[in-house]
Amino acid sequence: MEIAIIAHDGKKADMVQFLNKNKTILSKEKIKIIATGTTGGRAEAAGFKVKKMLSGPLGGDAQIAARVAEGKTKMVLFFKDPNSSHAHEADINMLIRICDVHNVPLATNEATAQLLLLGLDEV
Repeated sequence: MEIAIIAHDGKKADMVQFLNKNKTILSKEKIKIIATGTTGGRAEAAGFKVKKMLSGPLGGDAQIAARVAEGKTKMVLFFKDPNSSHAHEADINMLIRICDVHNVPLATNEATAQLLLLGLDEV
């Protein structure tokens, strides 16, 4: 199962902490992680194997949306920073819409992401 991870700058440390907390689930052979560039780099530095896309503002969000639309990415964990604006807001909204269109689980905060991973671990 391919899971995408994305985190805005103000949430990247939270994402790495979340990944470390869930290392047992995310390290299973059936789980493949993809990420936007900078988030992926942080995850790699924490010891995770990650396929990196472009940075979000350079098209990484759009690349992940395309993988969702193609049926490759089955879950998106996107730690959004609600307290800052983003120049690539259109790409973010497009990713959210594509997840809705293709019925792909999307977590935009840690609490929801945790529930998704716990549900995945039960399967």
